[in-house]
Amino acid sequence: MDCIFCKIINGSVYARIITQNDKAVAFLDAFPLTLGHTLIIPKSHYYKIQDMDREHLSAVFSLIWKLSSAIEKAVESDASTIAIHNGKDAGQEVPHVHVHIIPRSIDDGAGPVHSMFKNRKKISSKELDLALNNIKKRVEYY
Repeated sequence: MDCIFCKIINGSVYARIITQNDKAVAFLDAFPLTLGHTLIIPKSHYYKIQDMDREHLSAVFSLIWKLSSAIEKAVESDASTIAIHNGKDAGQEVPHVHVHIIPRSIDDGAGPVHSMFKNRKKISSKELDLALNNIKKRVEYY
């Protein structure tokens, strides 16, 4: 497979690995947006969050929980953005699930997630209700 993250997992590509567990690994982003920018990935190749099994999902989020405070303290930040680009149309550049922990500061210029959407469509109450019902019909309960 030609996936850069799979190559990091198998050791054929170097990464600044912070920590790992049996199903996930965390390492510094090679092209950081801020000091301490970290990626957490499952050790098995999954394209999107909904493709993941529970064990890998739990392992990834366990590392997020473990690392978010440590990263903020290490780089003297009081906040971080935790982000997942879930598919190419959402901005996912590497087709392997990865979660960003990006330490933030008030003057970093990035803004909140809402600032990403420059051409935001006005959504009516009727459309919201329809979306709500359509989502509820499709939710799978485990």
